[in-house]
Amino acid sequence: MTELFEGAPATLLSFALASTLIELTPGPNMTYLALVAAGHGRSFGFATVAGVTLGLATVGVIAALGVGELIQASTLLYEGLRWAGVLFLLYLAWEGWTAKPDAVSSKNLSRKSYFMRGLVTNLLNPKAAVFYVAVLPTFVDLGRPIVAQTLTLSAIYVGVATVIHLAIVVLAGTLEPFLNDPRREAIARRVLSALLACVALWFGWSTAR
Repeated sequence: MTELFEGAPATLLSFALASTLIELTPGPNMTYLALVAAGHGRSFGFATVAGVTLGLATVGVIAALGVGELIQASTLLYEGLRWAGVLFLLYLAWEGWTAKPDAVSSKNLSRKSYFMRGLVTNLLNPKAAVFYVAVLPTFVDLGRPIVAQTLTLSAIYVGVATVIHLAIVVLAGTLEPFLNDPRREAIARRVLSALLACVALWFGWSTAR
C-alpha cells in the first residue's frame, strides 16, 4: 500500500476521516437502516447493511473503471439515476407508513428482500457515484497506479460506511423490544417513514444540478 500512495499513512487517514464525516451526515441509508432495525430487529438490519455494502462497493468498482465519470458527464444518466433513487426512497417511506402490524411481522419478511433494497438504494444513488468521481480522486497520486489507488480508497470508504451502518443497526435495534407493542410500533414506524420521505425530498433537492 505504501507503494501506491505518497505519504501513505497521512493520506489514508485523511481519506478515512473525510469518509467518516460524510457518512455521519444524515442520509437515506442512515434513516432506512434505523427504520428496519427498530421495526423488525437487528437481523433484518444487518441484511440491509449487507446490501448497502455491496451497492457501495459496486459503485466504487464502476467508478474506478471510468463509468462514474460518464454518469457525471451525462445529464440524462445522472438525472435518471437521481429521480429513480428519489422515487424508490419515497416508495420505501410509503410502504413503511402504510404497513399493518401483521404485514411487518418477522414471519412475513424476507431478509433477502431487505438485502436487495439496500443494494438497489445505493445503485440508484448518483451522490455515491459523484463522491467516487469528485472527492476520492483528490486523494489519488497521478504518478502511481490510479486504478489500484482508486480501488484501495473505495475499499476504505466502504469499510468506514459499513462500520457506521452496523452501529446504527445495533443502536436502533435496541428499540425493538420497546416497540413490540403495536401502538408504539406504529407510531415509531410512521415517524421514521416520515423522516425517510423528508430525506428523499432533501436528497432530490441536494443532488439537483
